[in-house]
Amino acid sequence: MLQPDYLQKHIRRHDTLASPALTACFLCMSSTHKLIRDCAATLIPAGDVVVLESGTEVTVTQALGGSVTVRTPMGLFRIAPADIEALGTDAVSQYGKKDEAVISGPVNQEALWEALKGCFDPEIPVNIVDLGLIYHLELSPGERGGQKVAAKMTLTAQGCGMGPVIAADAKSKMEALPGVESAEVEIVWDPVWNPRMISEAGRKQLGLE
Repeated sequence: MLQPDYLQKHIRRHDTLASPALTACFLCMSSTHKLIRDCAATLIPAGDVVVLESGTEVTVTQALGGSVTVRTPMGLFRIAPADIEALGTDAVSQYGKKDEAVISGPVNQEALWEALKGCFDPEIPVNIVDLGLIYHLELSPGERGGQKVAAKMTLTAQGCGMGPVIAADAKSKMEALPGVESAEVEIVWDPVWNPRMISEAGRKQLGLE
């Protein structure tokens, strides 16, 4: 079993978490493709946007929440949902976001938390809720009859360049809910994240229990 300090070290370096269950997950997911067109991608963990050229061979290591994480000879990259078809004609059906149940009725905290379970760190196959990254959610009346959402979240490592990408994904997921007028996501560092914040469900996914 991985100890918390071991997990802390590996998450902070943004390396693959070395548990048997997680290793098996990646082995199951991994598949190789050649890009059929130039494709915008975000370098992990720097957060820089680059263009992967047509013909580049990529290996999918994670496909969750609508985006895809790929490994290339140049490093690890996140490909956004709008560009998944660059992996091939069957990539959208294979890796794209599946239809979700439509949430009806007034938006509430439960709906917000559920929406955020569709957001993932591009290197860790556990949603940001179970990973313990969401610290605060607040609803308030909007100016156009809907609800405004103010969220506070953190990252597994300070200085990670993927923070704005994950925050933007969280914002998008919440604003897609009926009744949400706008959502703002603030990245905070107090308290500092640690592996003990991972939920029981998340720990089981990572093979830590």
